[in-house]
Amino acid sequence: MVGGAACGGEKAPGRGAFPAALADSLVARQVAFGPRVPGTDAHAAALQWMTEWLRPRADAVTLMPFRHVTLTGDTLSLTNVWASFAPDAGSRILLTAHWDSRPVAERNADPDTRGEPVPGANDGASGVAVLLALADELSRTPPGVGVDILLTDGEDWGHDPDTYETRIEDMLLGARHFATTRGSTYRPLFGILLDLVGERNARFPWEQNSLALAPEVVRRVWDVADELGHGEYFPQERGPAVNDDHVVLNEAGIRTIDIIDFDYPAWHTTEDTPDKVDAATLGAVGDVVLEVVRRLGSRP
Repeated sequence: MVGGAACGGEKAPGRGAFPAALADSLVARQVAFGPRVPGTDAHAAALQWMTEWLRPRADAVTLMPFRHVTLTGDTLSLTNVWASFAPDAGSRILLTAHWDSRPVAERNADPDTRGEPVPGANDGASGVAVLLALADELSRTPPGVGVDILLTDGEDWGHDPDTYETRIEDMLLGARHFATTRGSTYRPLFGILLDLVGERNARFPWEQNSLALAPEVVRRVWDVADELGHGEYFPQERGPAVNDDHVVLNEAGIRTIDIIDFDYPAWHTTEDTPDKVDAATLGAVGDVVLEVVRRLGSRP
């Protein structure tokens, strides 16, 4: 945005029970591959691992490979991952996060280290971990509504090769590809984007583009959070506007909101490591998303 299998812990009984310990372990597993920068061995290994995780859990898993030529003429080989539950259901929900990590740490305090890749524990891995853990839960208890998980690639690539400053034209690539290839025909009820959802004591205010483009979805999600006792994480107040994957999806007619904590000091630095991520935060986000899905699935 701009501006091996792990084992889970015990789950609390009842509706909204999300495996937070599992999600936390899945953050660490992703970071253990190394920075998931397109074109690297870590990127390829993480893709294989995610696919192997999803195939026995989802009803259908599809890889969506594509190429992108950057402003500097480099060709990136990228892959979106698509996993569906109840693929024949007419009513559907889109859940999405980006799985790549940033190739440069332009916000590092030391200028000499700004060309180093970002580990991406919170910026990327946290959202993916919540969705992979959610997939595990949905495989055990079918949601009663169609659920599609989209893990986008190339969200965090764009940067000037000399100054490392952000180039939005070479970012949000997986969402752009999906919008171009599927945006005219795919119409879920709504979508939820997870980005930077793992920091300890995180706060997720209403992201301004989400509020402008899909206000009824914002109200639905934040009201559920309040009912579940997660209002401390989901304050009902305005936050900043963020140019993220959800903006691209909304432009394609897919009403999508962004759950994001943009007040993250380690953002786009080499300090974005698993110790910054907290299972309680992942659990709160997972509880809310899972309950939103279940409530839709239980409608008459």
